[in-house]
Amino acid sequence: MAAVELGLFTHIARGADTEAAVARALDLSPTNAERLVTACVALGLLARDGERLRNAPDVARFLVEGEPTYAGPWMLFSKPDWNEWGRLGSHLRRRDTVVLGKYAQGWTVEQARKYHEATYSIGMGAARRFVRQVDLTGRRQILDLGGGSGCYCIVAAQRHPGLRAIVFDLPPVVEVTREFIASHGLADRVTAQAGDFTRDPLPTGSDVMIMASNLPQYSREIIGTVIAQAFAALAPGGELHLIGEMLDADRAGPRDPALWGLAEALWGSTGIAHSAAECRAYFERAGFRAVAAHEFVPGVLTRVSGTRPA
Repeated sequence: MAAVELGLFTHIARGADTEAAVARALDLSPTNAERLVTACVALGLLARDGERLRNAPDVARFLVEGEPTYAGPWMLFSKPDWNEWGRLGSHLRRRDTVVLGKYAQGWTVEQARKYHEATYSIGMGAARRFVRQVDLTGRRQILDLGGGSGCYCIVAAQRHPGLRAIVFDLPPVVEVTREFIASHGLADRVTAQAGDFTRDPLPTGSDVMIMASNLPQYSREIIGTVIAQAFAALAPGGELHLIGEMLDADRAGPRDPALWGLAEALWGSTGIAHSAAECRAYFERAGFRAVAAHEFVPGVLTRVSGTRPA
Protein backbone atom coordinates (compact mmCIF):
# COMPACT_ATOMS: atom_id res chain seq x y z
CA MET A 1 0.00 0.00 0.00
CA ALA A 2 2.88 2.38 0.77
CA ALA A 3 4.30 1.72 -2.70
CA VAL A 4 0.99 2.78 -4.27
CA GLU A 5 0.69 5.78 -1.97
CA LEU A 6 4.20 6.96 -2.84
CA GLY A 7 3.69 6.34 -6.57
CA LEU A 8 6.54 3.81 -6.86
CA PHE A 9 5.06 1.82 -9.73
CA THR A 10 4.01 4.93 -11.63
CA HIS A 11 7.50 6.42 -11.39
CA ILE A 12 9.11 3.17 -12.52
CA ALA A 13 6.75 3.07 -15.51
CA ARG A 14 7.79 6.65 -16.32
CA GLY A 15 11.49 5.83 -16.33
CA ALA A 16 12.71 5.99 -12.71
CA ASP A 17 13.84 2.36 -13.02
CA THR A 18 16.86 2.11 -10.74
CA GLU A 19 17.07 2.31 -6.96
CA ALA A 20 18.91 5.63 -7.22
CA ALA A 21 16.24 7.02 -9.54
CA VAL A 22 13.48 5.74 -7.23
CA ALA A 23 15.11 7.50 -4.28
CA ARG A 24 15.16 10.80 -6.19
CA ALA A 25 11.67 10.48 -7.64
CA LEU A 26 10.04 9.51 -4.33
CA ASP A 27 12.26 11.80 -2.19
CA LEU A 28 13.49 8.85 -0.11
CA SER A 29 16.86 8.18 1.41
CA PRO A 30 18.89 5.61 -0.54
CA THR A 31 18.46 3.14 2.33
CA ASN A 32 14.67 3.46 2.38
CA ALA A 33 14.49 3.23 -1.41
CA GLU A 34 16.49 0.00 -1.23
CA ARG A 35 14.22 -1.34 1.53
CA LEU A 36 11.06 -0.60 -0.44
CA VAL A 37 12.36 -1.97 -3.74
CA THR A 38 13.74 -5.12 -2.11
CA ALA A 39 10.39 -5.85 -0.46
CA CYS A 40 8.47 -5.27 -3.71
CA VAL A 41 10.81 -7.57 -5.62
CA ALA A 42 10.43 -10.29 -2.99
CA LEU A 43 6.63 -9.93 -3.18
CA GLY A 44 6.67 -10.32 -6.94
CA LEU A 45 5.51 -6.75 -7.58
CA LEU A 46 8.76 -5.73 -9.26
CA ALA A 47 11.42 -7.60 -11.22
CA ARG A 48 15.12 -6.84 -11.54
CA ASP A 49 17.16 -6.95 -14.72
CA GLY A 50 20.63 -6.10 -13.47
CA GLU A 51 20.34 -2.55 -12.11
CA ARG A 52 17.05 -1.96 -13.90
CA LEU A 53 13.61 -2.42 -12.37
CA ARG A 54 10.34 -3.18 -14.10
CA ASN A 55 6.78 -3.59 -12.91
CA ALA A 56 5.21 -7.04 -12.85
CA PRO A 57 2.51 -7.40 -15.55
CA ASP A 58 -0.46 -7.04 -13.18
CA VAL A 59 1.21 -4.09 -11.45
CA ALA A 60 1.72 -2.40 -14.83
CA ARG A 61 -1.94 -2.96 -15.63
CA PHE A 62 -3.57 -1.94 -12.36
CA LEU A 63 -1.18 0.16 -10.27
CA VAL A 64 0.23 2.73 -12.69
CA GLU A 65 -1.60 6.02 -12.34
CA GLY A 66 -3.03 7.34 -15.58
CA GLU A 67 -3.76 3.90 -17.03
CA PRO A 68 -7.48 3.27 -17.71
CA THR A 69 -7.37 0.20 -15.45
CA TYR A 70 -5.67 2.00 -12.52
CA ALA A 71 -7.02 0.61 -9.22
CA GLY A 72 -4.95 2.67 -6.80
CA PRO A 73 -7.95 4.31 -5.10
CA TRP A 74 -9.35 0.85 -4.30
CA MET A 75 -6.02 -0.15 -2.73
CA LEU A 76 -5.93 2.95 -0.53
CA PHE A 77 -9.53 3.51 0.55
CA SER A 78 -9.43 0.98 3.41
CA LYS A 79 -6.32 2.50 5.01
CA PRO A 80 -8.37 4.50 7.58
CA ASP A 81 -9.74 1.16 8.85
CA TRP A 82 -6.34 -0.07 10.02
CA ASN A 83 -6.60 1.32 13.54
CA GLU A 84 -10.02 -0.29 13.93
CA TRP A 85 -8.57 -3.72 13.15
CA GLY A 86 -6.25 -3.15 16.09
CA ARG A 87 -9.37 -2.83 18.25
CA LEU A 88 -11.12 -5.89 16.81
CA GLY A 89 -11.43 -7.59 20.20
CA SER A 90 -13.36 -4.63 21.58
CA HIS A 91 -15.57 -4.43 18.50
CA LEU A 92 -16.45 -8.11 18.82
CA ARG A 93 -17.73 -7.51 22.36
CA ARG A 94 -20.25 -4.93 21.14
CA ARG A 95 -23.92 -5.83 21.52
CA ASP A 96 -25.46 -2.90 19.64
CA THR A 97 -25.92 -3.10 15.88
CA VAL A 98 -26.60 -0.55 13.15
CA VAL A 99 -28.26 -1.85 9.99
CA LEU A 100 -26.15 0.24 7.63
CA GLY A 101 -22.97 0.08 9.70
CA LYS A 102 -20.45 2.67 8.50
CA TYR A 103 -23.01 3.99 5.98
CA ALA A 104 -25.58 4.95 8.62
CA GLN A 105 -26.60 8.49 9.59
CA GLY A 106 -23.86 11.02 9.04
CA TRP A 107 -22.67 9.54 5.72
CA THR A 108 -21.91 12.63 3.66
CA VAL A 109 -21.68 13.33 -0.06
CA GLU A 110 -17.92 13.82 0.27
CA GLN A 111 -17.53 10.48 2.05
CA ALA A 112 -19.65 8.84 -0.63
CA ARG A 113 -17.53 10.45 -3.36
CA LYS A 114 -14.27 9.20 -1.86
CA TYR A 115 -15.68 5.71 -1.35
CA HIS A 116 -17.16 5.38 -4.81
CA GLU A 117 -14.14 6.82 -6.58
CA ALA A 118 -12.41 3.78 -5.08
CA THR A 119 -15.13 1.30 -6.05
CA TYR A 120 -15.39 2.81 -9.55
CA SER A 121 -11.72 2.03 -10.15
CA ILE A 122 -12.53 -1.70 -10.08
CA GLY A 123 -16.29 -1.60 -10.68
CA MET A 124 -16.04 -0.90 -14.40
CA GLY A 125 -14.08 -4.11 -14.88
CA ALA A 126 -16.67 -6.08 -12.91
CA ALA A 127 -19.45 -4.51 -14.96
CA ARG A 128 -17.76 -5.45 -18.23
CA ARG A 129 -17.45 -9.01 -16.94
CA PHE A 130 -21.18 -8.99 -16.09
CA VAL A 131 -22.30 -7.97 -19.57
CA ARG A 132 -20.07 -10.67 -21.04
CA GLN A 133 -21.60 -13.32 -18.78
CA VAL A 134 -25.26 -12.24 -18.90
CA ASP A 135 -27.23 -11.84 -22.12
CA LEU A 136 -29.18 -8.58 -21.85
CA THR A 137 -30.51 -8.72 -25.39
CA GLY A 138 -34.15 -7.65 -25.43
CA ARG A 139 -34.15 -6.44 -21.84
CA ARG A 140 -35.75 -3.06 -21.22
CA GLN A 141 -34.61 -1.78 -17.83
CA ILE A 142 -32.06 -2.58 -15.14
CA LEU A 143 -32.45 -1.69 -11.47
CA ASP A 144 -29.18 -1.80 -9.51
CA LEU A 145 -29.72 -2.01 -5.75
CA GLY A 146 -26.97 -0.15 -3.91
CA GLY A 147 -25.34 0.56 -7.26
CA GLY A 148 -22.96 3.24 -5.99
CA SER A 149 -21.01 4.73 -8.89
CA GLY A 150 -23.38 3.09 -11.37
CA CYS A 151 -20.79 0.96 -13.16
CA TYR A 152 -23.12 -1.94 -14.00
CA CYS A 153 -25.79 0.36 -15.39
CA ILE A 154 -23.27 2.49 -17.28
CA VAL A 155 -21.60 -0.43 -19.02
CA ALA A 156 -24.91 -2.18 -19.77
CA ALA A 157 -26.31 1.02 -21.33
CA GLN A 158 -23.16 1.45 -23.40
CA ARG A 159 -23.43 -2.09 -24.77
CA HIS A 160 -27.21 -2.05 -25.31
CA PRO A 161 -28.47 1.27 -26.77
CA GLY A 162 -32.14 0.43 -26.15
CA LEU A 163 -31.65 -0.32 -22.47
CA ARG A 164 -32.56 2.04 -19.62
CA ALA A 165 -31.27 1.75 -16.06
CA ILE A 166 -31.85 3.00 -12.51
CA VAL A 167 -29.29 3.12 -9.72
CA PHE A 168 -31.05 2.89 -6.33
CA ASP A 169 -28.88 4.03 -3.43
CA LEU A 170 -28.72 6.27 -0.36
CA PRO A 171 -29.37 10.02 -0.83
CA PRO A 172 -25.73 11.13 -0.42
CA VAL A 173 -24.58 8.41 -2.80
CA VAL A 174 -26.90 9.24 -5.69
CA GLU A 175 -25.47 12.77 -5.80
CA VAL A 176 -22.15 11.15 -6.72
CA THR A 177 -23.77 8.52 -8.95
CA ARG A 178 -25.20 11.26 -11.16
CA GLU A 179 -21.70 12.69 -11.64
CA PHE A 180 -20.38 9.34 -12.89
CA ILE A 181 -23.41 8.88 -15.18
CA ALA A 182 -22.99 12.38 -16.63
CA SER A 183 -19.28 11.78 -17.25
CA HIS A 184 -20.28 8.99 -19.64
CA GLY A 185 -22.98 11.05 -21.36
CA LEU A 186 -25.76 8.67 -20.33
CA ALA A 187 -28.04 10.87 -18.23
CA ASP A 188 -30.84 10.43 -20.76
CA ARG A 189 -31.02 6.67 -20.16
CA VAL A 190 -29.41 6.03 -16.76
CA THR A 191 -30.87 7.70 -13.68
CA ALA A 192 -30.20 7.60 -9.95
CA GLN A 193 -33.01 7.34 -7.40
CA ALA A 194 -32.53 7.90 -3.67
CA GLY A 195 -33.65 5.21 -1.27
CA ASP A 196 -32.59 2.60 1.27
CA PHE A 197 -33.32 -0.85 -0.14
CA THR A 198 -33.31 -2.35 3.36
CA ARG A 199 -36.50 -0.45 4.25
CA ASP A 200 -37.92 1.55 1.31
CA PRO A 201 -40.18 0.18 -1.47
CA LEU A 202 -38.23 -0.76 -4.58
CA PRO A 203 -39.03 0.81 -7.95
CA THR A 204 -41.16 -1.61 -9.93
CA GLY A 205 -41.19 -2.73 -13.55
CA SER A 206 -37.53 -3.53 -14.24
CA ASP A 207 -36.82 -6.83 -15.98
CA VAL A 208 -33.26 -7.12 -14.63
CA MET A 209 -32.11 -6.40 -11.08
CA ILE A 210 -28.57 -6.44 -9.79
CA MET A 211 -27.24 -6.37 -6.24
CA ALA A 212 -23.45 -6.44 -6.37
CA SER A 213 -20.58 -6.39 -3.88
CA ASN A 214 -22.53 -5.40 -0.77
CA LEU A 215 -23.64 -8.87 0.38
CA PRO A 216 -21.45 -9.15 3.54
CA GLN A 217 -22.82 -5.86 4.89
CA TYR A 218 -26.19 -7.39 5.81
CA SER A 219 -27.70 -10.17 7.91
CA ARG A 220 -29.46 -13.27 6.59
CA GLU A 221 -32.80 -11.74 7.52
CA ILE A 222 -32.13 -8.51 5.60
CA ILE A 223 -30.80 -10.27 2.48
CA GLY A 224 -33.74 -12.66 2.50
CA THR A 225 -36.20 -9.77 2.80
CA VAL A 226 -34.54 -7.71 0.06
CA ILE A 227 -34.57 -10.67 -2.33
CA ALA A 228 -38.27 -11.25 -1.60
CA GLN A 229 -38.97 -7.55 -2.28
CA ALA A 230 -36.95 -7.76 -5.48
CA PHE A 231 -39.07 -10.70 -6.61
CA ALA A 232 -42.24 -8.69 -6.03
CA ALA A 233 -40.88 -5.60 -7.83
CA LEU A 234 -39.49 -7.43 -10.87
CA ALA A 235 -41.49 -7.64 -14.06
CA PRO A 236 -42.72 -11.19 -14.80
CA GLY A 237 -39.96 -13.06 -16.58
CA GLY A 238 -37.37 -10.74 -15.06
CA GLU A 239 -34.14 -11.91 -13.47
CA LEU A 240 -32.18 -11.03 -10.33
CA HIS A 241 -28.39 -11.28 -10.07
CA LEU A 242 -26.75 -11.27 -6.62
CA ILE A 243 -23.00 -10.82 -6.90
CA GLY A 244 -20.79 -11.01 -3.86
CA GLU A 245 -18.21 -12.75 -1.72
CA MET A 246 -19.75 -16.13 -0.82
CA LEU A 247 -18.53 -19.00 1.30
CA ASP A 248 -18.55 -22.59 0.10
CA ALA A 249 -21.39 -24.83 1.28
CA ASP A 250 -19.36 -26.13 4.25
CA ARG A 251 -18.53 -22.53 5.31
CA ALA A 252 -14.83 -23.49 5.56
CA GLY A 253 -13.71 -20.84 3.04
CA PRO A 254 -12.63 -19.11 0.88
CA ARG A 255 -10.88 -16.53 3.02
CA ASP A 256 -12.15 -13.41 1.24
CA PRO A 257 -15.83 -13.73 2.21
CA ALA A 258 -14.91 -14.85 5.70
CA LEU A 259 -12.79 -11.74 6.24
CA TRP A 260 -15.34 -9.41 4.62
CA GLY A 261 -17.89 -10.73 7.10
CA LEU A 262 -15.48 -10.27 10.01
CA ALA A 263 -14.75 -6.70 8.88
CA GLU A 264 -18.39 -5.76 9.53
CA ALA A 265 -17.68 -6.13 13.26
CA LEU A 266 -15.58 -2.96 12.99
CA TRP A 267 -18.71 -0.95 12.18
CA GLY A 268 -21.32 -2.73 14.28
CA SER A 269 -23.42 -3.71 11.28
CA THR A 270 -25.61 -6.81 11.00
CA GLY A 271 -23.40 -8.15 8.21
CA ILE A 272 -22.00 -11.67 8.02
CA ALA A 273 -20.37 -13.99 5.50
CA HIS A 274 -23.09 -15.77 3.50
CA SER A 275 -22.58 -19.05 1.67
CA ALA A 276 -23.59 -19.64 -1.94
CA ALA A 277 -25.98 -22.33 -0.70
CA GLU A 278 -27.67 -19.83 1.63
CA CYS A 279 -27.99 -17.32 -1.21
CA ARG A 280 -29.62 -19.89 -3.46
CA ALA A 281 -32.05 -20.66 -0.64
CA TYR A 282 -32.98 -16.95 -0.29
CA PHE A 283 -33.91 -16.96 -3.99
CA GLU A 284 -35.89 -20.17 -3.82
CA ARG A 285 -37.88 -19.08 -0.76
CA ALA A 286 -38.78 -15.83 -2.55
CA GLY A 287 -40.23 -17.79 -5.47
CA PHE A 288 -37.46 -17.53 -8.07
CA ARG A 289 -37.01 -20.32 -10.58
CA ALA A 290 -33.92 -21.57 -12.43
CA VAL A 291 -31.79 -20.52 -9.44
CA ALA A 292 -28.08 -21.14 -10.01
CA ALA A 293 -24.68 -20.08 -8.71
CA HIS A 294 -22.03 -19.06 -11.23
CA GLU A 295 -18.35 -18.29 -10.76
CA PHE A 296 -17.99 -14.55 -11.37
CA VAL A 297 -14.41 -13.70 -10.40
CA PRO A 298 -12.62 -17.00 -9.69
CA GLY A 299 -11.91 -17.44 -5.99
CA VAL A 300 -13.33 -14.01 -5.14
CA LEU A 301 -16.91 -13.37 -6.29
CA THR A 302 -19.91 -15.59 -7.04
CA ARG A 303 -23.05 -14.65 -8.98
CA VAL A 304 -26.38 -16.20 -7.97
CA SER A 305 -29.21 -15.71 -10.45
CA GLY A 306 -32.89 -16.53 -10.61
CA THR A 307 -35.93 -15.75 -12.75
CA ARG A 308 -39.40 -14.62 -11.73
CA PRO A 309 -41.93 -16.83 -13.52
CA ALA A 310 -43.65 -15.10 -16.43
